Amino acid sequence: MQYPAPIAKLINSFTKLPGIGSKTASRLAFYVLEMNESDVTQFAQALINVKRDLKYCSVCGNITESDPCIICQDEQRDASQILVVEDARDVMSLERMQEYRGKYHILHGVLSPMEGTGPEDLNIASLIKRLQDDTIKEVIVATNATAEGEATAMYLSRLLKPAGIKVTRLAHGLAVGSDIEYADEMTLYRAIEGRREL
Repeated sequence: MQYPAPIAKLINSFTKLPGIGSKTASRLAFYVLEMNESDVTQFAQALINVKRDLKYCSVCGNITESDPCIICQDEQRDASQILVVEDARDVMSLERMQEYRGKYHILHGVLSPMEGTGPEDLNIASLIKRLQDDTIKEVIVATNATAEGEATAMYLSRLLKPAGIKVTRLAHGLAVGSDIEYADEMTLYRAIEGRREL
């Protein structure tokens, strides 16, 4: 049996979301069908608002309602440090910690030759432009500990160090509560490399 066109279109729309297969999309579509109309309208409006009201900060590349974003506007933050991350979700995670008080720069991805992503596809040019400001003393590279994240970190390090700016990398290593015997070689290497004095 074929679904009526409106349900079929909704299912198709849900399958475009990452991690949503046809069964989950069907489940979601039928859930929407059971929702009251005002909740569906609010949900649809929230989707429209995200696309209409949000933009990328012209300074750091973070998602924002105003340009520049509130972090870039905050004069209480340490302007001598820029923490470079892969995407805006990383900023949200780091901000929840409430320990880092510097500025950010969002790359919007990582180098990935397999996927055809090169330096020109990332938000690197605006980072170089920001570094012309003499107040910036350190760039902290906080890309993920994947092959692509490591390649991006190395690329940025080679690109930025000749400018005389200190380039550091977040320490990676063993998670609290994990066993050494189950850790992979890269995790163990990073744990030893990022060791500190007790």
